[in-house]
Amino acid sequence: MTRVRVLIADDQALVRAGFKMILDAEDDLDVVGEAADGIEAVELARRLRPDVVLMDIRMPQLDGIEATRRVIALDGSPPARVLMLTTFDLNEYVYEALRAGASGFLLKDVPPEQLAAGIRIVAQGEALLAPSITKRLIQEFASAAPVAAKPPKGMDELTARELEVFKLVARGLSNAEIAAELIVSETSLKTSSSRAVSSGCATASRPSCWRTSPASRCPAAREPQATARCRSVAPSSAATASRRSTSSASVRKLTMHARSPKRPPITAFEQ
Repeated sequence: MTRVRVLIADDQALVRAGFKMILDAEDDLDVVGEAADGIEAVELARRLRPDVVLMDIRMPQLDGIEATRRVIALDGSPPARVLMLTTFDLNEYVYEALRAGASGFLLKDVPPEQLAAGIRIVAQGEALLAPSITKRLIQEFASAAPVAAKPPKGMDELTARELEVFKLVARGLSNAEIAAELIVSETSLKTSSSRAVSSGCATASRPSCWRTSPASRCPAAREPQATARCRSVAPSSAATASRRSTSSASVRKLTMHARSPKRPPITAFEQ
């Protein structure tokens, strides 16, 4: 049976005595030293080479967080593991302890059998958190999870090919470049590009993507470097009745612009 060497670091003598009494009752746990402050804890960890250090957070001379950093930084094979013990159930203590390199975090009101089991778990190289802390961290993580963005209205009406065309248009490619990319003729491309532009950038309030170029891209394509903005243009009755012709004219404007040698930024999809 492998025995686990334990160092207890706590500024209260009565607490150290209580922990030592609990651990001495376990056949596989040996208390090899006791420290009354952080500096003494680091020195004893360097000299005694324990497998696990039970570290209090609030101690004089040097607090348990900084003492943990120094213990973890000590040369040793295998390295000492630190199990934090505290009466303060505060998130900032948990985060700082884990960042300092602690392998576990328990509250001092933990039952004796759970304390002994926690030491064994940490000694094996595993991580451990008190159940109440684990539950709270999971809740915080779940509440902070990013909400998936909804695609622009009309995107679900596009076919797979039209969606490809739309993304390439948003990247600033000309009709010729898109045709070469997709290995199709420009004539075949015009129908797909017209429908893609119309469905991707037309909503009830007719937002129109502007300044579409490789350096300023349409956000509807959800490209990682999307920096373009969209502005809402209130539709006139004539514009509403001729949406398709407007979109086709916009695509033709993009095509004509693509043939220009300098290709400066343009305003696209305007009424």
